[in-house]
Amino acid sequence: MVEHATLGRKIFVSFNYTLLSVLSILCLLPLIHVLAVSFSSSSAATAGLVKLWPVGFTMSSYDFVLAKPAFLKSIGVSLQRVAIGVTVNMLLTILIAYPLSKEVSKFPYRTAYVWIFVVTILFQGGLIPLYMMVSYTAIRDTIWAMVLPSAVPVFNVVLLLNFFRGLPKELEEAAFIDGAGHWTTLWRVIVPLSAPALATITLFATVGHWNSWFDGLIFMDSPKHYPLQSYLQTVVINRDLSLVSSADMKALAEVSDRTAKAAQIFLGALPILLVYPFLQRFFMKGIVLGSVKE
Repeated sequence: MVEHATLGRKIFVSFNYTLLSVLSILCLLPLIHVLAVSFSSSSAATAGLVKLWPVGFTMSSYDFVLAKPAFLKSIGVSLQRVAIGVTVNMLLTILIAYPLSKEVSKFPYRTAYVWIFVVTILFQGGLIPLYMMVSYTAIRDTIWAMVLPSAVPVFNVVLLLNFFRGLPKELEEAAFIDGAGHWTTLWRVIVPLSAPALATITLFATVGHWNSWFDGLIFMDSPKHYPLQSYLQTVVINRDLSLVSSADMKALAEVSDRTAKAAQIFLGALPILLVYPFLQRFFMKGIVLGSVKE
């Protein structure tokens, strides 16, 4: 039997749609403004004339950044970092979260290991010990210098182990009864059921690696090894002319700080904007796969 929505229900649904629509517009307006500024002329952007539409349309900011081989090289470094870094992050996060999600009766030293990881969130060794560790392990000026120091994202481990603990224990027990071991249970039962949590953590790891710029500046000896964000921070924000050829000086003169920063923000956010719709679809699929069917 189909139930008719009451007046109160209709008002509640209409209010929700209106509120979510307004919030969506408020989230899009800053991005549209940044995009408009990036396509505007230097004088219009500096004078604050740009709102939601470019004034004096020009692509000087993008031409300045995209025309140099160093920019394309930095994109390749960033893509390599994301591919390796996210893979390492997810593998270690799963392998650590699974045993830590067990009860103390099954893993007697669970609490001690959890506190060891939690302490690393509260207290850190500092920048100088980190730099010394990277230098002494001979990974400085390599892609591993930007991957291994952050190989274990403890916050993601905490999120995933709490998700593992919320899964029905009967599923794991049924796998053990059928003869599966811990490895088989983890990769063929637990991981498929954890698709929503894994998709969320993957997004966190991807954004973290893509947006990181400081480690590239301190661990990379050569600018040709800079990831995209480090390259843009050096050339566009700090205006380090040592990385700019004489042929680019004219283009640099036509680029204001505001339009250059807007171009940087949009270029830095574009890959995440392209990836997120696919992860959003994966969220929905993971929720269906993670449900318990009767």
